[in-house]
Amino acid sequence: MELSNRKLELDRFHQIRADVLQQWPTGREVRLEEALAYQQTLPSAKRFATRLTQALQTGQTLVQPRAGVALVADQIKLLLYLQNEGEADLLPLTIDSYTRQNHYQRAEDGIAESLRSGKSMLNGFPAVNHGVTGCRQLVEALDTPIQVRHGTPDARLLAEICTAGGLTSFEGGGISYNIPYAKNADLARTIQDWQYVDRLTGLYEEAGFAINREPFGPLTGTLVPPCISHAVAIIESLLAAEQGVRNISVGYGQCGHLLQDVAAIQSLRVLCEEYLGRAGFGDAVVTTVLHQWMGGFPQDEAKAFAVIAWGSAVAALSQATKVIVKTPHEALGVPTMEANAQGLRCTRQMIAMLQDQLIQTGRLAEEREIIYEETHCILD
Repeated sequence: MELSNRKLELDRFHQIRADVLQQWPTGREVRLEEALAYQQTLPSAKRFATRLTQALQTGQTLVQPRAGVALVADQIKLLLYLQNEGEADLLPLTIDSYTRQNHYQRAEDGIAESLRSGKSMLNGFPAVNHGVTGCRQLVEALDTPIQVRHGTPDARLLAEICTAGGLTSFEGGGISYNIPYAKNADLARTIQDWQYVDRLTGLYEEAGFAINREPFGPLTGTLVPPCISHAVAIIESLLAAEQGVRNISVGYGQCGHLLQDVAAIQSLRVLCEEYLGRAGFGDAVVTTVLHQWMGGFPQDEAKAFAVIAWGSAVAALSQATKVIVKTPHEALGVPTMEANAQGLRCTRQMIAMLQDQLIQTGRLAEEREIIYEETHCILD
């Protein structure tokens, strides 16, 4: 399989697209011109890229949870609660595991079982099965921008449906959604599949509708050296920009050392902009994401809040554009919406207390320089 970082020719894109949209019946709902017309109707308050750019310009750190259930009505209820009671600035559409592996019939069975049992029998939202119509129901019920968060090696149909459905941010990449998530997916193939996703995103960009794209920063989740996650984020940003993406968020998973974590976020945007500029994509808007601790959590809620607060401090002191928030139920399984909202409010309070406070020490500058040098050694 020949792999190159060249813009996918439009004829070839549409040839592939004809097959992609046949993977599940809801793909037939997707019509690009109609999808672009729907994007035109969205107010700026529901546009993810707009909200991120505003936060970047004002130095604000936005808060975003993770959340996904099987049924449209329940997903709306959950996200409304996180929007109103959790005070989330940005909302997620976390996708279920069956959809992530393109097992759409199993996801359909999970929807049916959820309807019978009266509770979600999936660990996320099966967006492909609910289709464009289901996604638009979410968008129209909420006042806050929504991002698709998943873990799908081949996310082409998912991207088509969600973007046509009015969702304005899409996480993932051919490396970051392969190696941490799948043991049998061919890396060259997943990179090509994600070039398709980015070419689709680029078509929306060309039409005047910026769709935010976010490589998955934490990779395997814990104790990943900053230079490794930075290198992957930069490579995926370059791949995305080549296909026409111009609004990119790059992330990092908290490791636990305050100065190193702050230095990692601060260096990430500098490095990403440097490499994008070198490649001729200096017009791309780059924002940063801090993922609160992705490792084991204490079962005691009071102790769990301390872990959440520590990550919130890193986000504030590094001036990350947004922070992905954990919950006090992290050690216990899927959180209640109340626990999810508590994690958001804890994070928001910590950020408010540390807003505009900066760490300026020689040790921090040294950490940044180490990360710059190590990342350059990998990429140059």
